Amino acid sequence: MKSFVVFGCGRMGSSVARTLYNLHNEVLAIDINEERVKAVADDVTTAIQMDVMDDRAMDEIGLSNFDVAVIAMGTSLEEAIMATIACVDAKIPLIVAKAPTARYGNILKKLGAHQIVYPEKDMGERLAHNLSSNGIMDYIELSDDYSVVEFTPSQNWIGKTLSEIHLRNNHSINVIAIRRNHDLLVNDLATTTIQEGDALFFFGKRAQIDKIEGVHYEEA
Repeated sequence: MKSFVVFGCGRMGSSVARTLYNLHNEVLAIDINEERVKAVADDVTTAIQMDVMDDRAMDEIGLSNFDVAVIAMGTSLEEAIMATIACVDAKIPLIVAKAPTARYGNILKKLGAHQIVYPEKDMGERLAHNLSSNGIMDYIELSDDYSVVEFTPSQNWIGKTLSEIHLRNNHSINVIAIRRNHDLLVNDLATTTIQEGDALFFFGKRAQIDKIEGVHYEEA
């Protein structure tokens, strides 16, 4: 479980906050708009109405206790700047900021944001899966039922072939490709030995994909 603070409860922020919470993380959602706070309050750990321009209020929420900050206030550069600076000062390990333009994003990057996202309408849930997982590098929903993920293999899998791991038989997960350095391997995957630094591309049902972080090598 990780702890997240999400600044901004608009379309993206509320989607990120809800999905992170559904993935069993602790989530504090913050917005100056009371209606937005009420709308998300039942779907996160804590939701508070607060002005990020209020230094005293920012000091009181204990930003240094969070693992990740998501700054989703894309319509107000001044507020995004203040939230970013506060998170940098609190030494939050990962700060992800939403930006509507490259210029906007460059400003937040220079202030210390680690990652800038330029979201489309459906990016919130994808970002939440990426942030929440220790193994998933990218997460793409193809439909309500199926997804593709780029996954860092468990150390228990290194030196094993895909046929030895039994992902398809035991977990209904199909490996559709392996990225190795600058190459993408798509042939003879069952007999390919997994190496350190590989990335596996999985295809499967969302219910199985959501459990993939807990999957470990199992003996035949």
